[in-house]
Amino acid sequence: MLLTTVLLYFAARRFWNWGPVSACLLAGGFLAIDLAFFGANIIKVASGGWFPLMVAAVIFALMATWARGRRYLMVKLREEAISVEAFLQNVRESKPARVSGAAIYLTGNPRGIPATLLHNFAHNKVLHEHVILLSVISEEIPTVHWRERAELDPLGEGLYRVKLRYGFMQDPNVPAALLQLDFKDFDFRNATHTYFLGKETLLVGRQKGSDMWRWQKELFLFMSRNSRNAALFFRIPPDRAVELGIQLEI
Repeated sequence: MLLTTVLLYFAARRFWNWGPVSACLLAGGFLAIDLAFFGANIIKVASGGWFPLMVAAVIFALMATWARGRRYLMVKLREEAISVEAFLQNVRESKPARVSGAAIYLTGNPRGIPATLLHNFAHNKVLHEHVILLSVISEEIPTVHWRERAELDPLGEGLYRVKLRYGFMQDPNVPAALLQLDFKDFDFRNATHTYFLGKETLLVGRQKGSDMWRWQKELFLFMSRNSRNAALFFRIPPDRAVELGIQLEI
């Protein structure tokens, strides 16, 4: 409750545009009650109150480690990505073989070319007739109307960027969202498309620029190995999903 009152002050200042005096008066009234309640309960820490505090600290450490690790991974993946212009220029010059159907590359970076596409193109020397770079974005609102769900941006040379937006209370369903997409060049109902996902193999190293302790890296590796599969989370049919391995050092 004490933290909620503190957050109320910042909410009044940022979202309601209240002045500092008005925000302090609002939060101060609740703060007086919260401090009295806090003072009455702080003496119970030694008599068993330490246990819920310890549980809360463990949960916070897990959440903070996961958020910091994912943020660091996103930075590493963006460093390996190249610009769309550079990739399109390479496609024009190399003129690779194009196979029928569509390849959908899931990427958390709504800019640049993902590492999964780069690795697949470097090893197989072919591209699908339609290549879709798909990003699923979680908005800071509860729900996003289905009419505002998808955004399609043609990039050229058969490449397209698709952004799917969901609210934080919605469960993403990528195949269903693609069926609602007004994409005249390809029909997703014919099931000739393949999803390509990155599978990161993480190694603990002494990377410069990382703000994670050794124990946080080990914990993040353990959590990553036991995290939910991306294909299941996005409701992608297993028989249409291909995982491309990427080795990263954190």
